Amino acid sequence: MAIRTVSRTILYLLLIVLSLFYLMPVYVMLITSLKPLDQISLSEMWQLPQSLDLSNYQLAFEKLAPNLMNSIYLVIPATLLSALLGSLNGYVLSKWKFRGSDWIFTALLFGMFIPYQSILIPLIQFLREAGLYNTIPGLIFVHVVYGIPITTLMFRNFYASIPEEMIESAKIDGAGIFKIYQHIIIPLSITGFVVVGIWQFTNIWNEFLFAVTITTSSQQPIMVALQNLSGSQIVQWNVQMAGALLAALPTLLVYIFLGKFFVKGLLAGSVKG
Repeated sequence: MAIRTVSRTILYLLLIVLSLFYLMPVYVMLITSLKPLDQISLSEMWQLPQSLDLSNYQLAFEKLAPNLMNSIYLVIPATLLSALLGSLNGYVLSKWKFRGSDWIFTALLFGMFIPYQSILIPLIQFLREAGLYNTIPGLIFVHVVYGIPITTLMFRNFYASIPEEMIESAKIDGAGIFKIYQHIIIPLSITGFVVVGIWQFTNIWNEFLFAVTITTSSQQPIMVALQNLSGSQIVQWNVQMAGALLAALPTLLVYIFLGKFFVKGLLAGSVKG
């Protein structure tokens, strides 16, 4: 018993030390965002601010507000569409298998391993021809297409745990593919949708490469605007850090309020495989 207590104490101490180490950048960001510019230096990086300067947050918000709305207009429809399409694909590929379905699933998964950089030039050319370049709908289209492989994988593994007997019983009662999806699959997919939604929301919100290459000026999401806060001559680190915390706030709130459902979905096996 004593050995177990000592081992547990050591484990907890180790976890606390690792947590503090992990949170050090957050601490530096927070205190820097509350300092006036003249108090910011490498030698005083760890020191608490002598006086609080909340105007950094006001200035950062004023500069980021239009781009914040761009990110909201982008991330909500892109997350919902990619989750819905992934759910439909996962449902068909797990419960309505047909000849060649495994090959199609493999081809979809291959899309997960295509580097963004390798398709940027043809992608931009396509968006220009389609009239979607430098638009939020163009970014939505890109993220939906790139999100289909991972959302399909997650939903396919999630639906694989649903007993086949339920599907067969519904078929005997005369239900077709869409009625089964509507009345059986969807009600059982709530945790799956939460997991996929959080995953996609976080990835799309934080994505930078597509945002900086496909959009310009007024159409740019918040992550690109955050980079532009640095300026060209003098970097206002206090405003930059305040902006970074504001930009991270939506994803943080999502995990705070939906984190338990995310863990529940993971334990249910929705991303297993």
